[in-house]
Amino acid sequence: MADLERPSSGASKTEWRSWARAYRSGLPDVSAQVVAGLRTFLHAQGASVVLAYCALPGEIDVSALSNEFTLLAPRARFGPTPRLTLHAWDSATELSRFGALQPPADTPQVAQERVDTVLLPGLAFDISGVRLGYGGGFYDRLLSGWAVRTVGVAAQALLVPALPQEAHDLPAGWLASEAGVRRARQPLNPS
Repeated sequence: MADLERPSSGASKTEWRSWARAYRSGLPDVSAQVVAGLRTFLHAQGASVVLAYCALPGEIDVSALSNEFTLLAPRARFGPTPRLTLHAWDSATELSRFGALQPPADTPQVAQERVDTVLLPGLAFDISGVRLGYGGGFYDRLLSGWAVRTVGVAAQALLVPALPQEAHDLPAGWLASEAGVRRARQPLNPS
C-alpha cells in the first residue's frame, strides 16, 4: 500500500475517506489480534456491557468479544434527528442501508446508562482519538453529553498523525489496533 499516498494535512474529510477506503481494502484482516488486545483491556477496565458494532467489510470484527462481555448492537434510525438506538447483540439480523447487520426496528431497546464502554468503528483515527466516520454523525450525536469510555477500533495502518476535526467531532479516549490498546493522544510507535 506504499503507493497510495496519504492526504495532506489540509485535505478535506471527503479526501481522507476516499484514501482510507482504498487503503483499507489492501490491508490484511487483523481482527483476531485487535480482539485479543481489546479482551485484555476490557477485563482490566472492569467492562461488562459494551456497545459494539457489526463490522462492515474491511472493519475490525469484534463479534468474538460476545463470549465474554454483554455486547449491544446499534440500529441507525433516520428522521428529523438521525440517531442510534441500542439493542441486544444477538438481535442484529437485518441488513442496514449501510450494509452492516442491525437489529430490526421493533427490537426492544437497551438503556444507554447500562453501557460502560463504546467500541467505535471508523475509516481511520488520529493519535488524538479523532474519528473519521462515514459522514452520518450518528456516533457523535450518541456520545454528545455521555461520559462513557470510548475506544476507537482500527488497523494500525489507519491510525494517522492528524485528521480534520469539526466542533461536533468527539474524539475517542482510547485507540485499539493490532499493536494494542492505548490512550489517545499518545505518540504512535513507528512501524
